[in-house]
Amino acid sequence: MRTRPLLLALTASLLFTPAASALSEFGIEGMGMVSTRADELRATISADGQRIIWASNREGGVDGWDLWQATLRDKRWMDPQPLALNSAADEVDPFLSADGRWLYFASNRKGGRGGFDLYRAPVAASGDIGAPQLLDTRVNGRHDERSPALADDGRLLFASNRNGGAGGWDLWAAARDGDGFAAPTPLAGINTTADEVDGSWLGGGRAVVFARANTQGGTQLWVSQCRQRQWGEAALLSLSFNTAGSETRSALIDANKPGELVVSGKARAPRAGGLDLYRMKAPTVDGSDDCR
Repeated sequence: MRTRPLLLALTASLLFTPAASALSEFGIEGMGMVSTRADELRATISADGQRIIWASNREGGVDGWDLWQATLRDKRWMDPQPLALNSAADEVDPFLSADGRWLYFASNRKGGRGGFDLYRAPVAASGDIGAPQLLDTRVNGRHDERSPALADDGRLLFASNRNGGAGGWDLWAAARDGDGFAAPTPLAGINTTADEVDGSWLGGGRAVVFARANTQGGTQLWVSQCRQRQWGEAALLSLSFNTAGSETRSALIDANKPGELVVSGKARAPRAGGLDLYRMKAPTVDGSDDCR
């Protein structure tokens, strides 16, 4: 009696097709290619839908956490390869800009300003990725900076354990200033004494999806919407494995399919290894556009 539902679940998990859009949870992303026995974190997909970049601690990279890339062929992610910009340190939290010109990421490589810092690397029309550039001191400080994400208007969202927040890791935002960013401010109304990390914009900056540490040592995904210039009370993201004690994080909109999110987590099934990448329907956003 259970054979047919199981077969349908496996089919949805293995394919990367528009047919899955009828479901709120579409299954695992790229079984065996993107999601493997290793841990996979934070996937960013190009606006043309032909490229996916994510962080993984799988074998075959330089060391530790590295950034990997796969391309779409016959509706499947194929040929996963580590990026040439990887170092002997950790590279994590990739984010492709909407125009496809820049790859943002975090790294604790030598030459930074302290702990993890934020970098960007130019992306050529051919897809080649150039040398990383360290973001300026208004963003990078002596503490750690992680999970960069850009809104449509160029606002930078990131996580940091710097002073001035609510405590521990908090979410910060910085307006675009020329080719760089203005001094960041903490997201009041979202940040708490718990750790808030892995933030990204929804609805063009009218909402934020982020991970918050829970009391059982894991993280859960939450959504906060802008309400009359203030970030409203956060609500749990509706996802079957986004439960107490879970490790669910790193949600990013698919730039090619803005109605869909790719998240990192540990579902019971389908499952490839540790943290896998899953695709789901993005939550509805009806917030205001005045939280600056």
